[in-house]
Amino acid sequence: MTIPAVILIQHEPGHRTDTIGHYQHGQFLASVTATLDEQERRWYAVLHLFDGAGRHRSSRIEATCSAADGLTRLGDWLAALPGRRFADIAIGPFSVHHEGQLFGLVVEEDREWVELYPDRLGFSAPWDGLYDT
Repeated sequence: MTIPAVILIQHEPGHRTDTIGHYQHGQFLASVTATLDEQERRWYAVLHLFDGAGRHRSSRIEATCSAADGLTRLGDWLAALPGRRFADIAIGPFSVHHEGQLFGLVVEEDREWVELYPDRLGFSAPWDGLYDT
């Protein structure tokens, strides 16, 4: 089995994919996530935007003081998306580097697996949109 060109990600309210969906200009994937660099945890608010076909268009990534600050920032960004509705998305692999950290949906070359960084959500066959941690 091969990795599909676009990866389905199911919207799960109250879980780690509760801030994904569609808006007037395409799809979005948003989260508040942390990275660990030299034993220091750094929090980020992250908003990735895609066109209707799932091609990455842009990313907004900002370091925040805490998860709570990130949630506030993310809430403001999501509120500004015209026609926003939370739903399943289907997006292609992409990667963005910010402050030395990898953000994106990255194909793991040594196996049939796609990983969302830095959130550490993995997707694989049967490609039903459910993630593994």
